[in-house]
Amino acid sequence: MGCAAYHAPQREVTASRGAEPLGKAPDREAQEERLDNWGEGPMIAAIMSDSTSNRGAARRLLVIYNPTAGGSRRRRFEAVLAELAELGCPMDVRPTTGPGDAGHFAAEADATAHDLVVAAGGDGTINEVVNGLVGLPAPGKRPPLAILPLGTANVLAAELGLRIVPRDIASVIAQGAIRPVSLGQAEGADGQARIFSLMAGAGFDARVVESLDLRLKRLLGKGAYVVESLHQMCRRQPPPLRVTVDGREYESASVVVSNARFYAGRYLLAPEARLDEPLLHVCLFRYGDAFNTLRYALALQRDRLPVSRGFKIVSGRNIRIEGENTAPLQADGDIVARLPVNIRPLPDALQMVTAVS
Repeated sequence: MGCAAYHAPQREVTASRGAEPLGKAPDREAQEERLDNWGEGPMIAAIMSDSTSNRGAARRLLVIYNPTAGGSRRRRFEAVLAELAELGCPMDVRPTTGPGDAGHFAAEADATAHDLVVAAGGDGTINEVVNGLVGLPAPGKRPPLAILPLGTANVLAAELGLRIVPRDIASVIAQGAIRPVSLGQAEGADGQARIFSLMAGAGFDARVVESLDLRLKRLLGKGAYVVESLHQMCRRQPPPLRVTVDGREYESASVVVSNARFYAGRYLLAPEARLDEPLLHVCLFRYGDAFNTLRYALALQRDRLPVSRGFKIVSGRNIRIEGENTAPLQADGDIVARLPVNIRPLPDALQMVTAVS
């Protein structure tokens, strides 16, 4: 749809900052909807040159959004589209109707018709769009990606330096710098490859994601992750994982292969990770019992996890994770494969719009 024809209700819109760390109690609704300035800049080098080739003209947008977002998130979406209309951006808005639609719409994107693809939703919806774009056969035909965060954790928004404020989101989409980013690729035993922009995990967090009650998530939001985390702590601890990083072997109860600094919101996991660097940071959790799992969770919330006992980060480009056959691997919050898996970086795989000036 064209921008001039779009009219969104003009409302005062608040924004949410969500997280799904282990052991974190859900915030009150009023706290959840406060404005969030994120406090730190993005992890993309500010000295990199803007690759925008359409300076001066309004960007033509293909907006792919998840219409299940309600309440404040729906109001945020409408407010951002209204701001984009004011900025003169032509928009083709396509709602998803089920799993896979976001990736399908992205795979049909044409750089000659749209200057940007805008993924409006949570990190899972954004991941679908990323996979659709990377699946395009010719890199030159991939429109750059911008995000309109409507999720619980909004980790990618934090990495890109994006404030969860409608006017700021619209300004970045319409005028933000476009820069290349590296992604990660996980390939399971079935030979199917899945792309991730943030992280892939096996062990405790993957079991939580796999067993999460979606009805409870709709009811409790972030609290559903706390409930499932407590449930998983009480279950039998599976055998340790075997993790190989560039030929060196490690043993770990859980592992998160990170392409980004943050995890489950704005919680520091891998301090040296950068989206513009083709290097993955393998976060090894040595212990898997309930006490140490809770200790890791508390350290994560206090930004102390990188210096915690039994936690180690190893950087590499060729990673293999082995464990119980059919044990799950989650990527950007969704189950995407079963062990064993091979993971590697994809240098400069996609261009993204960032808040870097």
